[in-house]
Amino acid sequence: MSYAEHFQDMEKGIGLAHAIAEADRCLLCYDAPCSKACPAETDPATFIRKFRLRNITGAIRTIKDNNILGGACGVLCPTSQLCEKECSATGISRPIEIGNIQRFLVEYGWQNGFKVFEKPAVTKQRVAIIGSGPAGLSCAAELAKQGYQVTVFAERGEPGGMIRFGVPAYRFDKNFLKNELQDLYDLGVEVRCNQRIEGSEGAEELLADGYAAVFLSPGVWGTPRVIPGAENMQGVVTYPEFLVGLREERFEEFGKQVTGKTVAVIGGGSVAMDCIESASKLGAKDVYLIYRRSFAQMPAEEDERLEALKLGIHFLLLNQPVEYLADSGGKVKGVKLLRTQLGDPDDSGRRRPVEIEGSEWVLNVDFVIEAIGQIPDESVDWSSAVKLDRKGLIVAEADTGKTSNRRIFAGGDIVRGPGLVVEAVQDGKVAARAIDEALSKA
Repeated sequence: MSYAEHFQDMEKGIGLAHAIAEADRCLLCYDAPCSKACPAETDPATFIRKFRLRNITGAIRTIKDNNILGGACGVLCPTSQLCEKECSATGISRPIEIGNIQRFLVEYGWQNGFKVFEKPAVTKQRVAIIGSGPAGLSCAAELAKQGYQVTVFAERGEPGGMIRFGVPAYRFDKNFLKNELQDLYDLGVEVRCNQRIEGSEGAEELLADGYAAVFLSPGVWGTPRVIPGAENMQGVVTYPEFLVGLREERFEEFGKQVTGKTVAVIGGGSVAMDCIESASKLGAKDVYLIYRRSFAQMPAEEDERLEALKLGIHFLLLNQPVEYLADSGGKVKGVKLLRTQLGDPDDSGRRRPVEIEGSEWVLNVDFVIEAIGQIPDESVDWSSAVKLDRKGLIVAEADTGKTSNRRIFAGGDIVRGPGLVVEAVQDGKVAARAIDEALSKA
């Protein structure tokens, strides 16, 4: 079995005829609700209007001027919950396929050699960006447009952060990201890979080295554990270990642990869906999704859940893992589960899972992937440079990205916790405006 072939093919986007047909359905709303619903201010109403009038380069420029990762957002955004949800055409038939049009236009520009940006003259100070995910790349692009000399420090061997290393290749191909990044390089942004900045000390060293400001966007790569103390148990991994490993093409390593085996994925969000599909592609005999709430309360989008059912995934809903069982060699052999029932709503607005006493049972498994969320990396400490909240996230103003240190700004998941790509993009844009304002007054 060749594992690689199952992780290479990103689904193709729509073609020209399809995109035109969708754009022609647009009602050309005044004060368009779709544009208001885009967290990154990509302005779909304007780029669809231009495209409908066959001003294709103008449409592409609108997308990329507003969102340096416009292509990635067209692929990865939950548009059905954002711009498309607010589309006025919904009242007549169905929403315009805004995300598909956006992706088409960006790809069309690449295919036809359309260059959106020319390198601006560097007229302002140096700014350092720590982290090369969506927030960092967005901030870098906006500052470069304003004439700043921008350097992005990426901890891994390639830029992109979670969209490069945390999303399976069949959903988001690295070559797609490579094309997207070219627009950033055209703006003159320097990206230094394999550069780990060691927390507060590293940020302060950059300021001492002559950088006028620092934008912190390292993401949240830590993971809470489902059952504390299981870190060293063989056959139990966190989703970053699993998904990053697959993005690094360590297919044989995980294939030996998954192919023909019974796999349990714990969680109910989009990341859990990526894990179960990836395990299925590796040839797992059975994949169980364990979630302590109901199907309707899962954070994953409906189409993701339905796709998982089509793959033959076994949904074990209203079940809470309480213990891992290991064989004599220390390898996982089962998950002890406790059945739950839904109680009163909690702080999230969803009904709280309440454990049913005496309902324990054991699911026999060979491999477990924990996918219950993200937390800041505990090995990196920012606390002496900026104020942190009780969760270890950086405290920053929502409308400026300003932290407790006047020369340090922050955004993305390290501020808001795990969020959407478009939210991170907007954080970068907001911080860039505030940085420009602060440095212009200095």
